[in-house]
Formats: sequence, C-alpha cells, structure tokens
Amino acid sequence: MSDNAQLLAEQRRALILDEVRRRGGVRVNELTRQLNVSDMTIRRDLDALARAGSVEKVHGGAVRIEAARTHEPGFEAKSSLELSAKEAIAREAARLVAPGAAIALSGGTTTYALARELTHVDRLTVVTNSVRVSDVFEQAQRAGGPAATVVLTGGVRTPSDALVGPVADRAIRSLRFDLLFLGTHGISPEAGLSTPNLAEAETDRAFIASARRTVLVADHTKWGTVGLSTFADLSEVGIWVTDSGLPAADAETARELIGEVLLA
Repeated sequence: MSDNAQLLAEQRRALILDEVRRRGGVRVNELTRQLNVSDMTIRRDLDALARAGSVEKVHGGAVRIEAARTHEPGFEAKSSLELSAKEAIAREAARLVAPGAAIALSGGTTTYALARELTHVDRLTVVTNSVRVSDVFEQAQRAGGPAATVVLTGGVRTPSDALVGPVADRAIRSLRFDLLFLGTHGISPEAGLSTPNLAEAETDRAFIASARRTVLVADHTKWGTVGLSTFADLSEVGIWVTDSGLPAADAETARELIGEVLLA
C-alpha cells in the first residue's frame, strides 16, 4: 500500500471512529455514501478498527464496544441489509429440502427469505418460532400453493420477531426434524454462534438439540461478529450456506471448523 493510500485509510478510520463515538454506531451502507468508497473498503476499515479494539462489528455495521454484545436490531431494520445476499442464500439452501421433509426454521430475515423459496415444495412439515415465517406459508396456501403443515412454537416475541422462552423451548424439545435452518447474529471461530438475546440463545440451543442436521444460513457480514450469548460451537453446524462476499481466507477457516461451506 502506498503512503497516500495508507493516509487515506487512516483518515477514513478516524472519521468512522468519531461517528461511532458520537452516535453509538454506524451502518456500512451509510458510510459508503458518506465517504464515497466501496462496501468492501468500509468493511476492511471496520475489520481493522475491530482488531484494534476500537469498535465491535455487528450485523450491517459497528457499534461502541460497550453496546455491541447487547445490540439487537429489529426485523424491519435487518430485512433491508444484504438483501441480494439473503435471496441468493435462500435459493441455495432450498435445494437441500426434499418434498415431504420435516424441517425447522428459526427466526430471522434470512430464514424468512428461505421460507418464501420453500412455498413451492410439496408436503413439508415446518417447525418455526417465527410468526413471519408462519405467515409466509399461510399466505402461499391461500394463493393456491402446496399445503404445508406449520407448527408455530408460541413464546415471547423478540425485536427480531422470534418467539422465545420456556414455552417455545418445551415445544421444540418435544419434536424431531430432519433439517434445521438456523439464522444467527454473529459467527466467530472463537465464540461460535452468538446472539444478544439470552432467551433466544436458549431457544436456538433447543432447535439444535432436536435437529438431525443443522444448516446455518447467514450472510458474510455475520463473520467476526460476537453477541452476548454463545449458543453453539461451529462444530455443531453441518453446513453453512453463505454468499460469495465471504473472503477466501475466512471461508477456508470456516471449512476447517464446520466442514461444508456453500457459497451462493
């Protein structure tokens, strides 16, 4: 890197850090517009700031260190992030589902995208703790699509529109399914899968315990993000379906820990 390029990077990162300290957090798409650089440039800047311990990466951006592990965006806020990546992941993950399968979908915007892809598959039994996912299948059936048996767990609603807590956990632990399609707030080689919501972490553990195989569906921005509560080691994941934005070195690290990584 040239001296000029290094200076520009340092200037950008100083500006980003100032924004984080002033506002409490920043989003990648906002920074690309403000600084007139690419998405990947901003992500590299955030990676550098995170390695230096100056910020903590969260989905779609970064926040102050003290706020990071408990920051949970709502469903609407998350649904607009990495939209094309989520749709590509959903198409790839849907290929793993055969007609007549018993599957589970956790709450989240990527599993919501997957649900829309699965409305064309016959005779599915779907266990979910997401009202949004349940609505997708109900609306598809009203429009004349294939009938699916949907089991909605019940529970207490989170900001990301997942149903969690003891009611959800008991319902999930009483069932068994072939495949679990699981979203996550963060993915880390050290911390595994994590979420800012303690109750959601326990419900996700129940999902994993009841699944014959777990398929993680999460875009590349989740890599390196750590929430308050770890709910699974990466070794508990059978397949990670992500998008092509994941750097090659990170994909190789993930394969060593997970085994199979599919890039949509």
